[in-house]
Amino acid sequence: MTTDTSISATKGNGGLFAMSFAAITATSFCFILRALVIGHWGTEFGLSETQKGELAGVGLWPFAISIVLISLVIDKVGFKLTYWFAAICHVVGLGLLFMADGYWMLYIGTFIMALGNGAVEAAANPLIATVYSHDKPKWLNRLHAGWPGGMILGGLLAMALGYFAPEAGWRVTVGLMIIPILVYTFLLLAQKFPVSERVAHGVSYRTMLGEAGFVSAFILSSLIMLEIGRVFSLPPVATFGAVAVLTLIYAFFARAPGRPLFILLLLLMMPLAVTELATDSWISELMGPEMQKIGLAAGWVLIYTNLIVFVIRIFAGTLIEKFKPLGVLAFASALAAVGIFMMAGATGPAILAAATLYGIGKSFFWGTSMAVASEQFPKAGAVGINMFGGAGMLAAGILGTVLLGATQDSSTREGLKRHDEAQGTALTATYLTQEKVSIFGRYPALDEAKVAAAPDADKAVFTELSVTAKKDALKEMALLPLFTLLVYLGLIFWFRSRGGYKPVVLGEKKDD
Repeated sequence: MTTDTSISATKGNGGLFAMSFAAITATSFCFILRALVIGHWGTEFGLSETQKGELAGVGLWPFAISIVLISLVIDKVGFKLTYWFAAICHVVGLGLLFMADGYWMLYIGTFIMALGNGAVEAAANPLIATVYSHDKPKWLNRLHAGWPGGMILGGLLAMALGYFAPEAGWRVTVGLMIIPILVYTFLLLAQKFPVSERVAHGVSYRTMLGEAGFVSAFILSSLIMLEIGRVFSLPPVATFGAVAVLTLIYAFFARAPGRPLFILLLLLMMPLAVTELATDSWISELMGPEMQKIGLAAGWVLIYTNLIVFVIRIFAGTLIEKFKPLGVLAFASALAAVGIFMMAGATGPAILAAATLYGIGKSFFWGTSMAVASEQFPKAGAVGINMFGGAGMLAAGILGTVLLGATQDSSTREGLKRHDEAQGTALTATYLTQEKVSIFGRYPALDEAKVAAAPDADKAVFTELSVTAKKDALKEMALLPLFTLLVYLGLIFWFRSRGGYKPVVLGEKKDD
């Protein structure tokens, strides 16, 4: 038997936590190893900056498809079957990456692995919220310490491989993903699972859907269909028609628009996730030039910031208990904004100071936001908590990573035009000759083959423009946590006007 239906099963379970922690670690292996090899993909397959951004993005947005869809049925199919689905996706996706011969095989392989990542989150978040329902902020933060923990271990292994076996190639680096996949699969074999917190307390399926509401469904389906429409070149009428159909189906079952606070927090999750995940997707590329000046690989910035995140998430419970979740999120947003803006202009050792602020700030985003969702809307169950994860991944994957790439491409185009006007050259006409498509529309892109074969003088111009473009992208990203800071401050005052922030506990008299 694999399911324990007793409510007493929801007071802590070390085995389930360890298995879920290992599974979250596997998802971050996929993330960092892709981030470390994306430059190699660009060189080998002649990809533009925006295409590299799209490959970074497809590691994120399919996550949201699986996390949202699985959330709708996870109380029926169970936690264990969901974890097995994740393991299969990880293995199949990894196989496709090994056989990749161009952009689309990389895209499809990353897509399938992202579905597996989403399945892990779809199971892990409501499972830990159920098993540790008495202290969700502490244990959800600890669960998501597996993300930076996996990034640290995966990054160190990848860089060690590059140092001791530089001829191994990116396929061997990507193959390291199999290590945590095997670990969590082994731990999965012996586990028994409880029913979810919602089911244990008799909250109906319709009530769960109604807490999030069809407005939330509209937001998520819009983001999903925008990317699917781009990938399959769907006409706008088909894209928006699909959004309408998906929203109407959800509305038919939910019969409610959703709680206003839930919708606001859902929207707020998007810039938080873009700040953390989209920046992490690009940080090796963005910080490469400055890190080379001090003799370090750019990946060390990612590893360093994630070491900070790992430690803070393990011990976040005490701080959150003292300052409440919203106060911690406001403080974290301020630190992240300052850190990212400093990274845009930092040189030498100052990079580490900026990265420290960014690392401390982003530490609290994911787990604490999940905890707020689950504490304030426990009746929303798996759908509620996972809509937050889905919205974050959708925003980071569809908008954030592509926006960073598009910002760099745009900065490079403008820089080329200014150089041509000042120097009387024709670099724009010579190299800016390809037309490509992203979620933001058609755009002129550099012909990477021509750039690779360019004279040294032209290459020097492109190198200088690339450094400027990366810094411009970071400056724009710093505006997002500044925005979330202002909103969280407003929410803090709103809760104070209502007696202060308090978790909603199922089973208490006021919830009957």
